[in-house]
Amino acid sequence: MPFRVGYGKIHTLRIRTTFFVLKVLLAPLRLFVGWGISPRLLSILSISMLVMLRLTIGWHFYSEGVDKRDAGNWTATPFFANARGPFADEYRELVWDYDGSIRLDVQTTKIVFATFRDAIKQHYGFDKRQAANAQKNYAAAVKQHEWVLNEYAADLEEFNFGRTRLSDLDQEQDERRLRSGVDSLGAQRETIRREWIAKGKPALDKLNSLWKNYETEQNALATTVQVEENGYLRMPRPTASKWRIDTATIDRIVPYFDIAIGLCLLLGCFTPVAALAAAGFLGSVFLSQYPPATGPGSTNYQLVEGMACLVLAATGSGRFAGLDYFWHLIVRRIYTRHDAAS
Repeated sequence: MPFRVGYGKIHTLRIRTTFFVLKVLLAPLRLFVGWGISPRLLSILSISMLVMLRLTIGWHFYSEGVDKRDAGNWTATPFFANARGPFADEYRELVWDYDGSIRLDVQTTKIVFATFRDAIKQHYGFDKRQAANAQKNYAAAVKQHEWVLNEYAADLEEFNFGRTRLSDLDQEQDERRLRSGVDSLGAQRETIRREWIAKGKPALDKLNSLWKNYETEQNALATTVQVEENGYLRMPRPTASKWRIDTATIDRIVPYFDIAIGLCLLLGCFTPVAALAAAGFLGSVFLSQYPPATGPGSTNYQLVEGMACLVLAATGSGRFAGLDYFWHLIVRRIYTRHDAAS
């Protein structure tokens, strides 16, 4: 009899230990699918509206992502470049080569173009004729680059001078803020920045076209079979700092981020995490244009949709007509059994 009693205690301890381990392992899943609210607290109409809201936002993200991916030339550059508000400088610095330091540097441009010339020959397996044409494209692009710098030499000289003025103004602004806690140079700095951008824009636009045309012309040397077998090769955009993300990377990530968020919301899979990610993304859009203006270009739309995403995350709406229902059953069953065993 004492043996049976001792065995029963050991068996109970094993069960409790097993459920405790499962509870720990399922903790991330519990976070992903939500736990807090019982479906019985919501009416059928409320649940239906939550599902419709989730599907609507999910379709919006998915369709936006597909459009950006299929466009091929979508870029977040204008969005970041036109940022305003307290975080404007941080957003503008996300624009690839915002100050033109890479594109205006002759040696850096030659290295990038030459590296891409060699990479595309290897990528497609060019024959001698194709390799010779790739070299001709490289020589022509370098010559065009030098022509642009000479053609806009006067504007670029003022552009470089404006960059120095902004740097000096930033330093003076920081010193004043430290002394008095007041930023009195904001309007002056913004005026100088607009003039600075205007001086460099024509030349930088020409260089942008040159870089894109060079990439296109090098890829155009490949035959149809080579393109089908190896795929289109994009020219890497070097960054001023390898540790800082910019639009060269963001432009590749955002379309697939939108698609992934859209699919998660449409399927109701890991809805709280997907909805929080969507809310964070939309919140960053809102802050980039703060305070928001009225009209079609207002970021108030992103704010409203972001708040709706927080509702989806808080209610765990993927458990209603979504895959989170099944994940939720697993988590709830394990946790309920563990609590009962305790």
